Amino acid sequence: MRGSFITIEGIDGSGKTTQAGRLVEWLREQGHPVTATREPGGTKVGARLREILLAPANAITPEAELFLYLSDRALHVAEVLRPALAEGRIVVCERHADSTLAYQGFGRGMEVALLRSLSAIATGGLAPDLTLVLDMPPAKARLDAARLDRLESEGAEFLERVAKGFHQLAEAEPERVRLVDAMGEVEAVHEQIVAVVRDLLERRLPSAARKRKGS
Repeated sequence: MRGSFITIEGIDGSGKTTQAGRLVEWLREQGHPVTATREPGGTKVGARLREILLAPANAITPEAELFLYLSDRALHVAEVLRPALAEGRIVVCERHADSTLAYQGFGRGMEVALLRSLSAIATGGLAPDLTLVLDMPPAKARLDAARLDRLESEGAEFLERVAKGFHQLAEAEPERVRLVDAMGEVEAVHEQIVAVVRDLLERRLPSAARKRKGS
């Protein structure tokens, strides 16, 4: 059986790394084989692309930025995501194609339909089974002003557009993209995520396994 592909999305400073780590820990406690990864940077080459993309000193045009992200994604899908899913593992990934739509589309003003087409080429059509968007007002984002990366330095208006983009993505695909209130304590946010993920996994269990579970 193909594994499950879960992505954690949201604006910068919304707690993605913390919640992804908590989710991975919970899944392993439940006995699931898990692959934890991220974009950009989930491969050896991707780690170098991440450095280029996020270094504050680098001036990168929106078009170049887009293709660097897509290059990272194409490698990530081929080297990490598809192999893990083929082994029946649960993949938990910080950021994926929805970030491209939110940041380069709604944030940079690039055509969303075109971005969908380009990202589909990079992924070979692979899409998450579940996307959890950590939702919080940009003004409440937990960013360290002394250590902002290139994207985090774009400012409040940019982050507002990105946040609205994530909301529109959730409205367009409510079954896959779920908003999670990220304003509470870490444990409260984690409990929301666990409830949604548990539902996904129960729905994806083979029918025989569901019967055994209910007996």
